[in-house]
Amino acid sequence: MTFSKPYATREALEQTIAHHAWLNEHAGSLRLPAIRTVRADGIDFASIEGRHARFTDAPAVATVLGRAHAAAWKGDLHRALLTTAHPLADGRELPDFVSPRIAALRRHRAAGLVNAHQMTAAQSLLAASPATPVAFYKDTNLRNVLITADGPVMVDLDDLTLAPFGYDLAKLLVTLAMTYGPLPPATFTTSLACYNQPLIDAGLPPVPIGRFLGHAELHHLLTLPYLGKSGYRHPWPTVRPDRRT
Repeated sequence: MTFSKPYATREALEQTIAHHAWLNEHAGSLRLPAIRTVRADGIDFASIEGRHARFTDAPAVATVLGRAHAAAWKGDLHRALLTTAHPLADGRELPDFVSPRIAALRRHRAAGLVNAHQMTAAQSLLAASPATPVAFYKDTNLRNVLITADGPVMVDLDDLTLAPFGYDLAKLLVTLAMTYGPLPPATFTTSLACYNQPLIDAGLPPVPIGRFLGHAELHHLLTLPYLGKSGYRHPWPTVRPDRRT
């Protein structure tokens, strides 16, 4: 069985194929649905039997992400900078971390979703040191993680960018809390510990909890337009972990 996904443009379709190939080559144990058929306006992926992630799945997903990010850094991204697009093998690029998010925040500011103080805080969170190790971001919201009998499978490969370590895991926890309500406080520390262990094993520095929660705050600002949509019922300020401790 297959799952067919349409694409509005050939460029978007080919970009997803390039992301799929890069992740398969560099992201280690990250499980992806196989591509069965490429059509003129869509891709047929292997159908995956599973359910969307819940907060109890966060530690297992964190371990998978940690392994994948460490593998990608070792295999390719050790040469990358967060502020510069990274070349892929077919001539395409992984967008940098900073510029797409600054552009999104400016749109949110113009729409009245982000105030001046939040914009300044976000720019501080986006400030990247040249020495910051680089991972990737593939929008690991709970609907893009299918929990199967054999473990997590990551779906939806349309958006892939560079990102600091821990950023994609923060997206998962923010979207879980915005969907289901306040998470048990230990969810954040336990998930981060599970994520950090593969990094430590690879000789990379672990992500501190303060930086991790900073990533969560940035996701909050970038997710504001989706509040009330796609199951996001709980504003982040009402469910962030510092309100539960």
